[in-house]
Amino acid sequence: MLKDQLSLEHRSDKPEEACGVYAVMAADQPVANLAYFGLYALQHRGQESAGIAVFDAHEQVRLHKDMGLVSQVFDQDVLERLPGHLAIGHNRYSTTGSSKVCNAQPVLLNTRSGPFALAHNGNLVNAAELRQELAAIASELTSTTDSELIAFALQQAVNAGMGWDAAIRQAAGRCRGAFSLVIGTPDGLFALRDGHGIRPLVYGHLGELHQAQWVVSSESCGLDIIGAAFDGDVEPGEIMHFRHGEATPERSRWAEEPARLCVFEMIYFARPDSRFFGESLYSYRVRIGEVLARETPVEADIVIGVPDSGIPAAIGYSQASGIPFADGLIKNRYVGRTFIQPTQAMREAGIRVKLNPLPDVLAGKRVVVIDDSIVRGTTSRKLVAALRDAGATEVHMRISSPPVTHPCFYGIDTDTQDQLIAARLTLEEITAHLGVDSLAYLSKEGMVEEAHAHSSHFCTACFDGAYPIEMDEQLRSSKLMLEPAGLAAINRQQPAAAPGG
Repeated sequence: MLKDQLSLEHRSDKPEEACGVYAVMAADQPVANLAYFGLYALQHRGQESAGIAVFDAHEQVRLHKDMGLVSQVFDQDVLERLPGHLAIGHNRYSTTGSSKVCNAQPVLLNTRSGPFALAHNGNLVNAAELRQELAAIASELTSTTDSELIAFALQQAVNAGMGWDAAIRQAAGRCRGAFSLVIGTPDGLFALRDGHGIRPLVYGHLGELHQAQWVVSSESCGLDIIGAAFDGDVEPGEIMHFRHGEATPERSRWAEEPARLCVFEMIYFARPDSRFFGESLYSYRVRIGEVLARETPVEADIVIGVPDSGIPAAIGYSQASGIPFADGLIKNRYVGRTFIQPTQAMREAGIRVKLNPLPDVLAGKRVVVIDDSIVRGTTSRKLVAALRDAGATEVHMRISSPPVTHPCFYGIDTDTQDQLIAARLTLEEITAHLGVDSLAYLSKEGMVEEAHAHSSHFCTACFDGAYPIEMDEQLRSSKLMLEPAGLAAINRQQPAAAPGG
């Protein structure tokens, strides 16, 4: 995303997600409406654009996508113009590609075997190489996303005479990085994850299992909202093929790699009611709050959480420490992404557009404030100032994750390393910068041990720099290679694509 200084100052102190994907295959069901509600449940994963593509009985595809929230892009009139039996949906948060409608998904292309629609969550690290391989069709590219490159690789394979399954395998094999995909084709619905399974993807069914009405979603909350049963995960390196009228999907592996689910999905990104490793993330987040209390005790009067994602950990911290939990911050739940810049006075007022402290709860109190992460330190500093203005006598900040010291290249917008406060400053310097009386983070060991999975099952690169998928230095140093300002550079050196999903 193109960022000026004002927008950098106004951005959240959180890592920012890059998209949710959704698919419904159900005869005699209003699949566009079901996809709408699924995307609504996944709105937290992307708020800049939304789209739904629907296949009808004649394998014609109707696509509607635009900028904005799901509720802004779609209304009942639009949904009624999308009849069919198979829907592919997408929410987008642009990480480095510009926020514009040409980058909205799903991507829709035609082949000699019919049309297909593709939705992508993740980020390729070999987009430059892939774009070079697809140079012959460069003039046909309509976006600056790596998602479109995946789609063109698939189109190329189908047009070479491959069946859909073989073509998807070949296209996936040309990609390196993070990609959870849903693909609608004339041969049914395909769902797959990259070999490491960095971004999540789950599936379930509607009604009786023999009716073969399938749903695929980035998270299980997308199944819950339409009453679909949760069946399980699309496994890392797996392709699932759902055919019309068949009650059992075909499962096969296209890659064998060690699992590396993004641990930030557990800590922050995914909704607390979504299921990971057999339980809701709410339970996990309460447990890491308990660990945080044991690792970083402090004397205080109340514990508060930064809404919404800091609340479960704050409850856990309170339970383990014996310090009472209180609601000290009220969140405006109707504040979404906005392109209207606040005035200077509003910026100086800090985060109160989104969060407002309660003086009658905070005044005269020693406060432990729990948050899930600090990335840049900008809004955290304003939050601390607001708590002190509300009368807090002491502010002790506790973070339910380790320090973020490295940027992500797999579909999360964490900026460059020089913008990450923990990469630039010591703990003491961050404490002084934020204006807190004390600051402490959860240990990496405490973070992974409470996840009911071995630590090797996670990507923890943003905390330790141990990237499971290597990338070239060009990708590390450039984020806007395909934007207009970077086109000259593309002509001079190997080109790159921006993350699209």
